[in-house]
Amino acid sequence: MTVTVERGARTAGRSRTQKPPRRPRDSYALFLLPGALAFLAIIVLPFAMNTYVSFTDWQGVGSPTWSGLANYRELMDDSEFWASFRHSLFMVVAMAAVPTALGLVLAAALFDHVGKYFGPRIAAVLRACFYLPQVLPIAVAGIVWSWILAPDNGSLNALLEAVGLGSWQQDWLGDPDLALYSVMGVMVWVQLGFPLVVFMAGLQRVDPQLYEAAELDGAGWWRRFRHITLPQIRPEIYVVLTWCSIAALKVFGAVYVLTKGGPGGATNVPSYFSFTTFFEKTQVGYGAAISTVLTVIILALSLIGLKLQERTDA
Repeated sequence: MTVTVERGARTAGRSRTQKPPRRPRDSYALFLLPGALAFLAIIVLPFAMNTYVSFTDWQGVGSPTWSGLANYRELMDDSEFWASFRHSLFMVVAMAAVPTALGLVLAAALFDHVGKYFGPRIAAVLRACFYLPQVLPIAVAGIVWSWILAPDNGSLNALLEAVGLGSWQQDWLGDPDLALYSVMGVMVWVQLGFPLVVFMAGLQRVDPQLYEAAELDGAGWWRRFRHITLPQIRPEIYVVLTWCSIAALKVFGAVYVLTKGGPGGATNVPSYFSFTTFFEKTQVGYGAAISTVLTVIILALSLIGLKLQERTDA
């Protein structure tokens, strides 16, 4: 009995001197460190350098000359920049507004009708078909669409000729009045799959009893879609609109492959305008100012989207 008491006392003494076990969350910073370093090296540092260059007069060689706000003052009076920014608003319509609206309707149709009457496998196959353009590299998609929209031997003009609508044939990418709308049509095709997949995932968490109760009350598909589907997947709608709007503002690859900003600047967007200013005109400071303004606009849009998301979650 005495030995047991002594052992207990020694054990208690050691336990009092030992440090408390380390909480798991104390080691989280170690796992976040690689990502933080990568974020610093890939995003923060280049953005800081670009911002500095935007306050200089530099042609890419030699030492930059500090010019203060001269590039930004010139930018505010540059009609070409404002035209490119207006074109990016058209791209927001093509890559955010239209795909979101179409994606909502198609997701509800696949979920409510195709999934019920033809089975989930058919709905999954159709969903994958709609999402396929998102998987394709934009350079490949752009080249294929440039063949389709070619004025002489393009598939679209050949199809119009075959069905007796030869008078509708156009130079889809070479006409300044049509080029922007042609690029917008291509981007609707490219972007549609992303909202569709997100919305179909959001519909999975909607309680089926809500639809059953509404159907018993005599509500048709449109009323169920309007009063149940839309309110229930509102967080997904905000995410899709924010994500797609950011993608539209920084779109570059499609414009570069399809039109290179032409004809006559009809499809020029800020990202491509910054690219040409950098590498073709070698006005590096001015190009940096364009990209800095575009980055600030995208950051502001992201913050607005996050605030709307927080209100929805609350």
